Amino acid sequence: MHIHNVVFSHDGTRNQLDGVSASVQTGKITTIIGPNGCGKSTLLSLVSRNNKPVTGTVQLEQKDVIDYKPKEFAKKLAIVYQQNDIPPQITVEQLVSYGRLPHQTFMKRNDTEDNEAVTWALTCTNLLHKRANDVSALSGGERQRVWIAMALAQRSEILCLDEPTTYLDIYYQIELLELVKQLNADYGLTIVMVLHDINQAMQYSDDIILMKDGKMVAQGHPKDVITTDMMQQVYDVRVAFTEDAEIGRYMIPLSI
Repeated sequence: MHIHNVVFSHDGTRNQLDGVSASVQTGKITTIIGPNGCGKSTLLSLVSRNNKPVTGTVQLEQKDVIDYKPKEFAKKLAIVYQQNDIPPQITVEQLVSYGRLPHQTFMKRNDTEDNEAVTWALTCTNLLHKRANDVSALSGGERQRVWIAMALAQRSEILCLDEPTTYLDIYYQIELLELVKQLNADYGLTIVMVLHDINQAMQYSDDIILMKDGKMVAQGHPKDVITTDMMQQVYDVRVAFTEDAEIGRYMIPLSI
């Protein structure tokens, strides 16, 4: 996927994105980071076709994403938001099965294929034993996994996650990011996500897109992008880095 010089404005007076160009590597985990209001989620909304750029293009397989038919695009890319409205009195399995809608028509559906996809998605997210549970009765971390399972049931090639760890305590944050890492490693799923926690971005990403004020400042390997100079330039914070034998490199904020 290639993002070419996109400009986007919500109100026509101020550009939330101003000439952003970036790329998403197939089979890798790409994470978008940057200060609040810098355009991270807005950029993801263009990638997922929920918004249309004023100028510029987002291309998937050399085709502008806005030129795909809705069901065709849903087979290519799925997105999970940080907050989702839960339909009343719906079970885990029922909600996950909604991910099969792009593969169904009024006249045609493949129940065997749909059931296999739903079971696979529930297994991947460790929710098979809760398939009959009401979604509203689950914990926050479990509910987020249900939405990821629904996205997986689409059998899309790209999974977008908009701040997936927001509102979760640290246990469920790590559980979810380990799931993302496993999905990428086991199935070659391309992941694009927005994160706030820079240490988590370093640990769980192959590639980083760093943004500030609606522009892309840098893109590349976490060690190349998340540096003392870049953190000072983008976040106005002095930081230091250290190494841990188990988790590798991590950042320590020092002062403003």
